[in-house]
Amino acid sequence: MIVLFTDFGMRDPYVGQVKARLAEHAPAQQVVDLLHEVPDFNPHAGAHLLAAFAPGFPPGSVFLAVVDPGVGTPRDAVVAMAGGRWFVGPDNGLLSVVAARHPDTRLWRITWQPEGLSATFHGRDLFALIAADIARGEFPTDKLSSADKLSVEFDANDLARVIYIDHYGNAWTGVRSVPKDARVTSAGKPFRHSDSFGLVGKGEGFWFINSVGLLELAVNRGSAATTYGLKIGDPVQVQRLN
Repeated sequence: MIVLFTDFGMRDPYVGQVKARLAEHAPAQQVVDLLHEVPDFNPHAGAHLLAAFAPGFPPGSVFLAVVDPGVGTPRDAVVAMAGGRWFVGPDNGLLSVVAARHPDTRLWRITWQPEGLSATFHGRDLFALIAADIARGEFPTDKLSSADKLSVEFDANDLARVIYIDHYGNAWTGVRSVPKDARVTSAGKPFRHSDSFGLVGKGEGFWFINSVGLLELAVNRGSAATTYGLKIGDPVQVQRLN
C-alpha cells in the first residue's frame, strides 16, 4: 500500500501526475489518498499530522509524504522506517516527528537522481520512484545511503497550536492525551469538553479528542474557525488540573 500525504490540493494536476508515475512503476500496489490539504508550505504542521495518522495504517505501508517548499534547493531527500512503516520525502522536518516517536527508526538519504528530474516536482520524479521500489519489495540499496539522523528535526513533543482546519471548520491541534477536566482556551475563548458533537447545543463550541488522538476544537453544526477566527498556527492553551 502506498499512502499519499501532500499539500498539493485536489484542484491542480499534481496528484494525478504522481499517481500516473506510481501506476507505471508499482501497478499492483493500492494507492490511498490520505490527505492533499496539508497546510501549504508547512512541514511543521504536516509532521504532527503525519505522526498522528500513521498508526492507522498496516505495517509495511509506504507513505509518500511531500510538503516541500525547499524543492530544488540543496535540502536532502530521505527514507525513514518507523513503527514498521516506510516514509519517503524531503529532509525538512516533515518525517522527523514520526521518526522520533519510534524506537525502531532507521534512516537513509536518497543519493540517486533519475534522468529528467524536474527542479520543482520531486514528488513525481524522485519520491514516487523510491516509494514504488519499496512498495514492490525491492529496497533500492543502490539509490540510498544509511544516515544516523535527519538534518531537520522538530520537537516531537505535543505542539500546542492549530495544525489543520478541516472543511467543517474544525481546528485540529498537535496536542495528545488530554484529561477531560483540562481547561482549554484558544483565541481568548474557553472551550468546554464534550465527547462528541451531539452532546452540546447547536452552535456551541467545545473540545474533544478526535479519532486520531489529537485535541480538536469544534462547534456543533458550525465552524470553529469562523466562529472564533481560528487559523493555522494559532496557539492553544491546555491546563491540566491533575
